[in-house]
Amino acid sequence: MDIVLYQFLTEVPLAAAIWSVLLVLALTVLAVLVARPERDRPPAAEPPSRPAAPPAPEAADLRRYAEEVAVAAAGAAQNARRRRAAWTAAQDAAERAWQAYDEAETAARRFRDATALPTPHTPRTPAEYAARERWLHHAATAAHLRGELSIGQLCDVFARRGGWDPRRHPVEQEVVLARAVRDGRLARYRAAAARERAAWDDAELAAEAARALAAEAYAAAERVRPARVPAASATASSRALKALGWHPPRWHPAQLG
Repeated sequence: MDIVLYQFLTEVPLAAAIWSVLLVLALTVLAVLVARPERDRPPAAEPPSRPAAPPAPEAADLRRYAEEVAVAAAGAAQNARRRRAAWTAAQDAAERAWQAYDEAETAARRFRDATALPTPHTPRTPAEYAARERWLHHAATAAHLRGELSIGQLCDVFARRGGWDPRRHPVEQEVVLARAVRDGRLARYRAAAARERAAWDDAELAAEAARALAAEAYAAAERVRPARVPAASATASSRALKALGWHPPRWHPAQLG
């Protein structure tokens, strides 16, 4: 009886110690499993793949093409500016031609209204006709020097062609001269307007070509430029993950019981 009691008193504390060690070990493992953050961490996002760099010969061709297109775009832009300036000059010339025609039309209308009055009576003598011819030649020459009559019209006056009759009274000659000046300025205005329209078309075509080449030059430069990869810094990654609604877990002691 004493032996049994002795064995019980010596072996029970040893068993209790073993069970205590096992319990502490189980609690430690449980605490680690509860506290570790990997259990709810989302799978790490794969970093964006960097586009493969083109082979060296292809990159050289792209760079050379981009340089050629850039030179062509610069030339097209300069040509567009020249065409624009030419159109502006043509527009100014057309406006001046219109103003000159308007003044000539006003003068011709004034002389046309004066024809309602009777023509002054003068004796029809050789001297009178010679004086009328001298007057017509002088008036036509002065109009030519002012730029109102062309050299062809002046030749018609001296050759008595195109309706020019030196035997008419100077009043009638003034009406014919004013009409000739008006018709000549009208023809010059129409020619200037046609040149202005042609210059406008050329300027529009040049501007469209410059825009197309500029866009192509930009696209070629973008193809040559190396791909941009975001910096893999912790701050940038944290901001990106927070934007997605995920926050990194914090370590905290496990709470048992």
